[in-house]
Amino acid sequence: MSGLPTRATLVGLAASLLLMGCGGEEDSAASMDMTPEEHARMSAGGGQGSTDSTGAMVRQAVHLTEAQEQALGVLYTIVGTRRLERTIRTVGRVVAAEDRIADVTLKIDGFVEDLYVSTTGEAVRKGQPLLTLYSPELVAAQEELLTAKRLAERVEADAGEAWRSAQSMLDASRRRLSYWDITDEQVDRLEETGQVTKTLTLVSPVSGIVLVKEVIEGQRVSPGSRLYRIADLSEVWVEGDVFEQDLQFIEGNAQSHIEVSAYPGEHLMGRVSFVYPTVDVESRANRVRVTLPNPDLRLKPGMFATMFFDTQLPETMAIPLEAVLVTGERNLVFVRDESGMLQPREVVLGPQAGNYVQILAGLDRGETIVGSANFLVDAESRLASTGSRMPGMQSSSDPADVTPAEPAEHQHD
Repeated sequence: MSGLPTRATLVGLAASLLLMGCGGEEDSAASMDMTPEEHARMSAGGGQGSTDSTGAMVRQAVHLTEAQEQALGVLYTIVGTRRLERTIRTVGRVVAAEDRIADVTLKIDGFVEDLYVSTTGEAVRKGQPLLTLYSPELVAAQEELLTAKRLAERVEADAGEAWRSAQSMLDASRRRLSYWDITDEQVDRLEETGQVTKTLTLVSPVSGIVLVKEVIEGQRVSPGSRLYRIADLSEVWVEGDVFEQDLQFIEGNAQSHIEVSAYPGEHLMGRVSFVYPTVDVESRANRVRVTLPNPDLRLKPGMFATMFFDTQLPETMAIPLEAVLVTGERNLVFVRDESGMLQPREVVLGPQAGNYVQILAGLDRGETIVGSANFLVDAESRLASTGSRMPGMQSSSDPADVTPAEPAEHQHD
């Protein structure tokens, strides 16, 4: 409704009260201390009521006396370059390394006779017996091997084709057992003793911890049945989600330090081994994997961890974050020109690091900008666009639209 005060008017009123609180006499004295040039700037005006393409009121350049700057707490800073450092922090989870996980599955039908590794969480070594298996196919394969061996022994080496056929049959019988994960030691023992055994032993293909056990003694098993899942936990992964705007700072093989609540105060060092190629649509985050040594098995899959990535940008143009006025539609900085006028200028922001933000376009090195209290300066700039002013404030003599930022020059690598 037209009768209600606008937001700009309320902001201007608040600033006016602030100045009046400093003393009406001080305001009058500040006006009396103005030079003729400053008084002319205060009396001048232009472009009042104009709006930009978004419908927002065009901000005007303003001028502050030294007394007004002190009253508002305005401080200035010089645009320069610096190295930006920031730490990206996220929450992750310890998981077993996928390239160190092995499933123990069967390739034949059979029955579990003896179960040597009977509980989840047991530590096993490569070649350790897991279970014994009775299978009619295994018994038949053993008998076939012994028959082929006896035939090969009866055929003389100078028999030519007959000897080669006998050797080929013997080799085929040995391969058949090895394809069913029967070890060479068991095959050699079978050939030495010449005795067919009811059961053969299935051994662990890797060293590690039993994560999953899906077999019990006496169970019938079929080809493709998973009996165990074994993981080598001497090296683990810590995986966490990083927001897409931070992905530019995450590099492969970069160092990361990890903290877990189980060991407070300890910093565990790892390296980024993989950045997943897709971003989650709902969370807008990308998963990052850190590989971490775990020789003493203190890190357990399922633990939560805090991940830290220390990053650093090359030396670049940057200003204090406080110097940027974020309107929601654009980012503004007030630049002080040679005549002392505060010109609103649009800038293009890069990544933020601590209390500083990178400037991609809109400012030049060495320019003087408002470093604090820019909200009050902006209030006066907007009031100047409507023809109103805070007591003792001055606007530019000519309309001064916000200077648009020049687009960042595209560079090819």
